[in-house]
Amino acid sequence: MPLDATPELSDDVLLIRFANGDRAAARTLTLRLTPRVLAQATRMLGNRAEAEDVAQEAMLRLWKIAPDWRQGEAQVSTWLYRVAANLCIDRLRRKPPAPIEDVPEPADDAPNAEGQMQTRERLSALDGALARLPERQRQAVILRHLENLGNPEIAEIMDISVEAVESLTARGKRQLAQILAPRREELGFEDD
Repeated sequence: MPLDATPELSDDVLLIRFANGDRAAARTLTLRLTPRVLAQATRMLGNRAEAEDVAQEAMLRLWKIAPDWRQGEAQVSTWLYRVAANLCIDRLRRKPPAPIEDVPEPADDAPNAEGQMQTRERLSALDGALARLPERQRQAVILRHLENLGNPEIAEIMDISVEAVESLTARGKRQLAQILAPRREELGFEDD
C-alpha cells in the first residue's frame, strides 16, 4: 500500500520507515512536524529567520538519530520539541547583550516630593483620627486594615468573637470616615 494512502501512520512508524530508506516517510514526517517546530522556535526566538534555522537543525538531528530510534520510549514530536527548545536556548544565550545605550532607563516608581508630602499628611491625619476612636475599635481597625490580619486571628488576639471583631471594625471605619470627611479635599481624596 502506498504511504500516501495511509496518512494516519504514527510519527514512530514514519521515522522507522525513513531509517529503513523510505523517503516518502521522511517527506510525510517533515510536512507534519516542521510547521509545529517552526512555530515553537519563532515564539521562543521572536525571529523568523533564526527560527527557520532552528527548525532545520532540529529536523536534521531527527534524521541522524532515526537508525537508533527505539519505538515506544518517547514520542517523536516530544523529542523534537525538546531538541528545538534547547537549540533556541543556545541561540538566546549566545546573543550579545544589547549596548547600554539601547537599554531603556528603568521607570522610577518612587513618588515625587509632592506625593511623599501628601502620603505623610494622610498618615498623620489617619493617626490623629485613629487616636480619637475608642480603644477596642482602634485596636480592631489597626489589626484588620493596617496589619491585614483576618477576623479569626483578631478575635483570638482580642479574646472576643469574630462577630464582635466585625462589629468593631465596621463601627471604627464609619467613625474614621466621619472624622476624616472634612479633610478629604485637603488630603487629596476626590469625591466619588
